[in-house]
Amino acid sequence: MRDFSGKRYWLVGASEGLGLALAQKLSAAGAELVLSARTEASLAKAIATLPGKAIALPMDVGSTDSVTAAAAQLGDLDGMVFLAGVYSPMRAQDWNAADAEAMANVNFTGCIRAVGAALPGMVAKNRGHIVITGSLSGFRGLPGAIGYAASKAGTMVLAESLYADLRKSGVAVQLANPGFIRTRLTAKNDFTMPFIMDPEAAAGIMFRHMQSSRFKISFPTLFSWLFRGGNFLPDALYYRMFPPKP
Repeated sequence: MRDFSGKRYWLVGASEGLGLALAQKLSAAGAELVLSARTEASLAKAIATLPGKAIALPMDVGSTDSVTAAAAQLGDLDGMVFLAGVYSPMRAQDWNAADAEAMANVNFTGCIRAVGAALPGMVAKNRGHIVITGSLSGFRGLPGAIGYAASKAGTMVLAESLYADLRKSGVAVQLANPGFIRTRLTAKNDFTMPFIMDPEAAAGIMFRHMQSSRFKISFPTLFSWLFRGGNFLPDALYYRMFPPKP
């Protein structure tokens, strides 16, 4: 079981929701944290809720310059967790270029930027821990998920490729694919969200996964079977299960 006591972890997207709930668990487990998000005030508020040592490192993962500047201040890391994300419900019929590009830029390219800031140092010392947050929506295309599902699929394949390269090294890679979590992002949805979880419950699952040596977890378990199983269904049956949104 992985021990976090005295370890230094960088959490990207940790000022609220799942990120903050996970930060609280890691802090309680003795980790020293570096929290990043765009707003300094929200980071200060988040740090005030943590029992252990933590510092704020404001950063916009949507900006290469911002991530580069933050990386210069990071110092030595034992691990990093990417949790940042933006979401705008969107059908193909209602294409919004700005929103679609923002989801790609933050959720996927932002992940590449953050991993790029943390990984080289870990590879150089052959020690570290990279955790990427995907989504059940990333397993296969879904109606009304233009931008978001594609960006999450990208983060999931990125994690798989990192794991393929690093699994025999001292750098551990893990992927967590949650379903619906009750946050300001899911509050935008106008449909019933099965098995929706509070951030604290989702963080508990993710924290236990981080303690383990497993590569991947998808949760809630029962809900995840629908998405994981969808990869094995023929197109005619899969798309009948997920009809277009009116």
